[in-house]
Amino acid sequence: MTLSSDILSRAALNEGFDVKKSEIHGMSQRGGSVFSHIRYGGKVFSPVIPDGEADILLSLEEMETLRWTSFASPDTQVICMNDQILPLGLETYPEGIGKALKKSFKKLSIIDAASFRKSLENPKIMNVALLGIVSNYLEISASAWKRAIESSVPKGTEKLNLRAFETGKKYPLE
Repeated sequence: MTLSSDILSRAALNEGFDVKKSEIHGMSQRGGSVFSHIRYGGKVFSPVIPDGEADILLSLEEMETLRWTSFASPDTQVICMNDQILPLGLETYPEGIGKALKKSFKKLSIIDAASFRKSLENPKIMNVALLGIVSNYLEISASAWKRAIESSVPKGTEKLNLRAFETGKKYPLE
């Protein structure tokens, strides 16, 4: 998610906002969580989003969504992939997480992970495609996003990543 948070931060900067970002990588090299806080606006003093004040919560896995719900309110736009990654030490995935999320959030968009991946030219560009989905909920111009993507992704992959972003932007959500 580092590339995604870099692109989102740059897009907001390109739009003229003050931006603050914080990332925690934990044991990400061994399959652990990575999470980012990004705040932008006229003037931002801290990158950390206070509990209950996130506007958008994006998660790549159901249980990870639950892990970060303290940052959300019932009005937070929650975007969650329906992937289920078995945590270390558990033999079966806990049941009912999707139902719990639906009860907790009135603005919940579930991404069918298998279908979403199939819609992409290359699964390595999934995070940029997810930004396309997120962009539907933010007031950042298409040109700001385009410049941010082009300046952030590896040289030679700009067009592929821009197509991924557009695929995400048009992806139908539940």
